[in-house]
Amino acid sequence: MLKEKMLTAFNKQINAEMYSAYLYLSMEAYFQSINLKGFANWMRAQAQEEMMHAMKIYDFVFERGEKVTLEAIDKPESSWDSPLAAFKEVLKHEQYVTSLINDLVDLAIEEKDHASNIFLQWFITEQVEEEASADEVIQRLKLVKENNAGLFMIDAQLGTRVFTMPPADPDA
Repeated sequence: MLKEKMLTAFNKQINAEMYSAYLYLSMEAYFQSINLKGFANWMRAQAQEEMMHAMKIYDFVFERGEKVTLEAIDKPESSWDSPLAAFKEVLKHEQYVTSLINDLVDLAIEEKDHASNIFLQWFITEQVEEEASADEVIQRLKLVKENNAGLFMIDAQLGTRVFTMPPADPDA
């Protein structure tokens, strides 16, 4: 059982994770529109990962005997000035999500909800990875600047990303 504050916060986080997926699908559409299929592929994989995050929290709420309440998902932006601008938005967004996860951990500690705190540690680690991944692409894009050959090399590399569903929790 979750305390009301914790339940409300988890339901808000499900929405935030689904918004993240929606944002990355919008970015995929943007990259498709400018014929950068590798960048589009990276965003599609990122969107799938964000939906997995939402579902992980969704399942946890049910495991705790509570009800998930879904709310409307905000409309994301649909175009960016450049691939670099899009990835800067990815990093900014991931930093925001990190702050939301940190707030959830703080709330779990405040509520003395040890199960939620333990559950959320996976997300803390995941957010470090998310921010690093976005920043790596930003740094590459800064290196190539306006060089189209460099941009296409990055596009090819990003096209190799594959979303892999993590193995099922053996304790579930």
